[in-house]
Amino acid sequence: MASVRKFQVTFDCAEPERVARFWCEVLGYVVPPPPEGFADWDEFNLSLPPEVQGSRFACVDPTGEGPRLFFQRVPEGKVVKNRVHLDVRVGTGLVGEERLAALEAECTRVVALGAVRVRLLYDGHDSCIVMQDIEGNEFCLD
Repeated sequence: MASVRKFQVTFDCAEPERVARFWCEVLGYVVPPPPEGFADWDEFNLSLPPEVQGSRFACVDPTGEGPRLFFQRVPEGKVVKNRVHLDVRVGTGLVGEERLAALEAECTRVVALGAVRVRLLYDGHDSCIVMQDIEGNEFCLD
């Protein structure tokens, strides 16, 4: 029998801390404490060589259940659709208009954080809203 392994989801991005803090707000995640010996992440960041300062950031599920999210700076911008994306599960167990109302409420909240609504997929029973985060990475409200 195979064992269950913890995993991390890694995002390539231009501004790791900014994108990480966006996802903290969307998912209720938190920034983990800085490495031992540093008062905060700014102090740790300043201890790094200038060329890597600000090049990575992470956030974690405070319950320990969800995967760690890691954000790393890359030189190239996003140019094509993601091959993998997150589905933010806000309508689990809901159907029809009740599900749609829950998705629309969450859409309003994440748009206020800087997300962009792309389109609603709705067949009268099941639905999801395709979104983009603050750097254009696709995700769905499901």
